[in-house]
Amino acid sequence: MPSLQSVLPPELANNAIRQHNTELLIAMVRQQFKKNMHETDPEKIQKLKDDAARGLINHILYESEKMSGRKFSKST
Repeated sequence: MPSLQSVLPPELANNAIRQHNTELLIAMVRQQFKKNMHETDPEKIQKLKDDAARGLINHILYESEKMSGRKFSKST
């Protein structure tokens, strides 16, 4: 099966892949919330929320870096 890059023009292929990755990430976060929806420990709930927020923020930064060509994170 041909890849999206070989079938579509590069700008459309990149957009389709980016959209697909974003949808996958959102689905993963949603799945984790559903999996842990009966959690009652406030500390664990806060940790789960923080983990989800961190994952979404990292994805936003990654996509912004790809779109702008500029690095926002510090590399060591």
